[in-house]
Amino acid sequence: MDDLEKDVDLSRRDPNDLNKHVQTAFEDVLGEPDGSHSPDCVWRTSAMCFKGGKACCYTLLTGLCGIFIALYWGCEFACISFEQIWCTTPWLRVCGIYFGCLQKFFGTCISCCLAPICETAGLFFSQITVKNS
Repeated sequence: MDDLEKDVDLSRRDPNDLNKHVQTAFEDVLGEPDGSHSPDCVWRTSAMCFKGGKACCYTLLTGLCGIFIALYWGCEFACISFEQIWCTTPWLRVCGIYFGCLQKFFGTCISCCLAPICETAGLFFSQITVKNS
């Protein structure tokens, strides 16, 4: 048995509850409230038909398409990982370096040019007093 087969848990196939919203058991889809009950034989037969039809259709669809869809998604996430690792992360690092330099440059310009003007305006306006009469 190779490593890929060891990693697959055949008993618990959604350990992170990714598809909790897709619960499709008979009881999650159909329910008869008090006062509106079909005969017991109809309810039991309906439940068996629902479960059997769902299982048969799901098995057929996954048998025909599941492997190819899994292959597609594996390739898709490989491409996303490649793009993030080899393109996006280095690009963000380059931007961080350049923008860090720009931040220092503009910070220095503002400190040298704008700070004295703001300080002078602050001193000028601090002498204003308002009297209510």
